[in-house]
Amino acid sequence: MKPRVAVFSFTGCEGCSLAILECENELLGVLNLVDIVRWREAMSETTEDIDIALVDGSISTHAGVKRIKKIREMSKLVIAIGACAHTGGLNAMKNKYGMGEVKEVVYGPDGAEFDTIPARPVSAVVPVEFALPGCPIDREEFLRAIKELCMGKMPKLPNYPVCVECKRKENVCVFFKGQFCMGPVIRAGCGAICPSFGEGCEGCRGFIDNPNKNAHQEVLAEFGLTAQEVMNHFSMFNSYKESEV
Repeated sequence: MKPRVAVFSFTGCEGCSLAILECENELLGVLNLVDIVRWREAMSETTEDIDIALVDGSISTHAGVKRIKKIREMSKLVIAIGACAHTGGLNAMKNKYGMGEVKEVVYGPDGAEFDTIPARPVSAVVPVEFALPGCPIDREEFLRAIKELCMGKMPKLPNYPVCVECKRKENVCVFFKGQFCMGPVIRAGCGAICPSFGEGCEGCRGFIDNPNKNAHQEVLAEFGLTAQEVMNHFSMFNSYKESEV
């Protein structure tokens, strides 16, 4: 039997689930390898007989905690897809504030009635076998990971920084353009897409395992960036690592 795959979405824009749909012709090849049995964006059928759960979005409500635990119980493998599921993503920026303040600012005077808790990655609530990073996920990386999972292999991610991909593409470093970039400490695998189009890396793929912090600090010092400016950029996709939740 082909593995039974389900796609679940939590707090986020669902862009990573949409990225799977956008595989278009390649998705037909995926369907030769797996049976997609549950996916709100693409089908109405539901089932609890699941081998691989692909989870998009961060966990930011009590209801979400309960739901992800149920998904964990009925799935053999849980794969976090995208920055929100992987690191908490943009949603985790709210963790720097009290939840009472967050409710009031976002929902107004009736905010106390809304279910919201500090946002966290899926792995902070239940065990996760693998995480596909990015905002959104890279489609080629997704297709490769699905094939490897179906072969009984655990996919592997690049463990070197985005700077390596920039150098391979012979990009001019964006620091020389007066911009900021987290490429020295962020995991490659995106093809350095943002620097290749003239924008600095914002860190959506999370940190490499052993980032060369000294080298990054030297680059920042060379271009006169302050600690606060650096932290503002780190917090965009990686606030959960800085939080105490």
